[in-house]
Amino acid sequence: WYDNGALEAATFYASLLPDSAVTAVHHAPGDYPDGKEGTVLTVEFTVCGIPCVGLNGGTAFKHSEAFSF
Repeated sequence: WYDNGALEAATFYASLLPDSAVTAVHHAPGDYPDGKEGTVLTVEFTVCGIPCVGLNGGTAFKHSEAFSF
């Protein structure tokens, strides 16, 4: 869960670790209450072969150590 940095985070992790890559970026198809068309919503990526999804979900939840690299 990211406020708005899922793509940047996924790109960073993929650049550091082996067998890692950003595999898909999903954008908003139109404007929505908290954002504009084209905004990155989710990012699919792998880290050391482990599939992950980053979600730009806003500030509703705070960072936790629930998942850590």
